Amino acid sequence: MSLNQRPGATPVPDETGGHGLLAGKVVVITAAAGTGIGQTTARRCLEEGATVVISDAHPRRLEETATELRAQFDAEVLAVPCDVTIEDQVVALYDAVIARYGRIDVAVNNAGLGGTTNIVDMTDEQWSKVLDVTLTGTFRCTRAVLKHMYAAKSGVIVNNASVLGWRAQPGQAHYAAAKAGVMALTRCSAAEAAEHNVRVNAVSPSLAEHPFLNKVIDQADLDVLRSRELFGRGAETWEVANVIIFLASGYSSYLSGEVISTSSQHP
Repeated sequence: MSLNQRPGATPVPDETGGHGLLAGKVVVITAAAGTGIGQTTARRCLEEGATVVISDAHPRRLEETATELRAQFDAEVLAVPCDVTIEDQVVALYDAVIARYGRIDVAVNNAGLGGTTNIVDMTDEQWSKVLDVTLTGTFRCTRAVLKHMYAAKSGVIVNNASVLGWRAQPGQAHYAAAKAGVMALTRCSAAEAAEHNVRVNAVSPSLAEHPFLNKVIDQADLDVLRSRELFGRGAETWEVANVIIFLASGYSSYLSGEVISTSSQHP
């Protein structure tokens, strides 16, 4: 049954088209392989006229995504493999973009890792792995790209946080702590970057629908999470990507240090 057919759920609206909001901009998106928010954001950036660079820790899936986007938009899509837990690869990612295009206008820090484990059962390794990808990885990317943006006296960073940075959910202590850290990192980065004409904001999704959601959340839990949303459904990935586009565009030129929720969840 599709989301449109779910009892009590509002229909999914028609997807918005491009309006040239990122025309002429060079956008770098991490964790962009596959079918999630990163890939959809890459597609939406292309629709908005951007030159897009995608990155991911999985080279095969990354190249498949790049090939698909190139064919769809008849445009160059540079694909640079990068594991955000490895500093040298993070630095090399942004250096490669500068070498190819001479600048980075927008960086979307999307890489994150989840999992469900209760605190009493959670190992140090499980805790550290989630924080290393989700929080420290975002820090590494922010640090690396800010150096280029500071030199250019221009740029926008959009981080991917989560409503779990605000809300409690059993089994999500490591992920929630990491995403709360991303929110704090966003605010502190914005405070430091303002004098360099660089903005830093974050998007905070709740439940974003994609084909592999069942691999990380079982059906019973998914049904509960969807029932808690005001619209009776999770967000489409393009609905999250649209908020990222807004934060990356000139329409948010006086907005920095903010975390924008894409959730419709009621208490």
